[in-house]
Amino acid sequence: MLQKLEEVKKEFDSLLGSVKSMPEMAQFKADFLGKKGKLNALMGGMRELSVEDKKSFGARANLVKQDMLSAIDRQSQSLEMEVINAKLAANWQDISLTDKVKEKGQQAAGLHPLTKVTRELEDIFLSMGFDILDGPHIEDEYHNFEALNIPDSHPARDMQDTFWFKDKKHLLRTHTSNIQIRGMKQKKPPFKFVGPGKVFRCETLDASHEAAFHQLEGMMVGKDISVPHMIHFLRTLLSEIFKKEINVRLRPGFFPFVEPGFELDYECLLCGGKGCSVCKQVGWVEGLGCGMVHPKVLAGGGIDPNEWNGFAFGLGIDRLTMMRYHIDDVRHLHSGNLQFSEQFKAY
Repeated sequence: MLQKLEEVKKEFDSLLGSVKSMPEMAQFKADFLGKKGKLNALMGGMRELSVEDKKSFGARANLVKQDMLSAIDRQSQSLEMEVINAKLAANWQDISLTDKVKEKGQQAAGLHPLTKVTRELEDIFLSMGFDILDGPHIEDEYHNFEALNIPDSHPARDMQDTFWFKDKKHLLRTHTSNIQIRGMKQKKPPFKFVGPGKVFRCETLDASHEAAFHQLEGMMVGKDISVPHMIHFLRTLLSEIFKKEINVRLRPGFFPFVEPGFELDYECLLCGGKGCSVCKQVGWVEGLGCGMVHPKVLAGGGIDPNEWNGFAFGLGIDRLTMMRYHIDDVRHLHSGNLQFSEQFKAY
C-alpha cells in the first residue's frame, strides 16, 4: 500500500507541470484528490490493513495529500498570474505615445502644468523633510469647519460660499485645511507634512478665480516653533519653485485656525510689480495664508497646546502655476484645451 501511495505521488509530481489552464487544473485535482480520485481509491483499501499498518499508512497519506494541495495552490496562482499578464499585455496602451506612434502623425502626450507644479512642490517639501498626506474631497462639518475653530456661528463661514449636499452635513471641502486635522490625528509630534489637493467654492469666475481649484496645505508642529521658522520654509519654497529669489511681503491676516495670522504676498512675475489683471493692478499676488497654529486647532487634533506649537500655511497651486508659466487667466488651466496644454510639454 505504501509503495502504491508513493507511485501515485510520483505520478502526480510528473504530470503537474503539464497542466496549462485552470479548467485543466480542476480536472487534474479531481483525478488525484476527488471522491473518485486515485488517492481516495488507495484510502479505501485501508480496511484490509492491520492496526499498525493503518497508522503508518494514514500518516503518510495525510502528508502526501497536504503536499499535493500545496503544489496545486502554487501552480494555480502561477496560472492565474499568467492569465492576468496576458490580459494586461493585450490591453496595454502607452499614454506617452512612442516614436512609432508619432510617425503615424500623432503627437506625444505631456503632463498638465498643474500636475508638473504639484509634483515639483511635493519634491521640494520632501527634500525639506515633510511628509505628503491626502484627504477626502467630500468632507463633514467637523473636519472642514469646527475642528479648525470655525463653529456654526462663526463669521468666517460667511467668507466661504460652500457646495453643500442635501443632508446639510456634508460638503465639497472648501480648503485643504481638513488635511491638517486628519494629519494631526494620524501622527504624533514632532512632525511636518503637506497636503495638496482640489478644493471647491462658489466663486465668481474671473482671470484669477475658479470654482474648483488647487491648494497645498502645510503644517509643522514641534517644540518652540516660531514665525521665523515659518518664513524660512516659505522663502525656500518660493525660491525653489521660481528658480530665483522672489520679493515677498508679510502682512497681518485673519484665519480662524491660526493666531497670529499673516498673508504672504509675492511680487507679480507677469508684470514685474507694475500691475496687471492677475495681480489686480497692485503688483503683488496673494501667495498664501499662514500663521501660528491656534491652540484650539491643536486640541482638536488631539495635541496638547501647552506642550507643543507650530505653524500652518495654505497656498494656491493654480496661481503659483500661473506665475511660473506666465499664464494670464486661471480659466485656461481648467479649459481642457489641448492646444493650451501642449505648449508646456517642453518645460
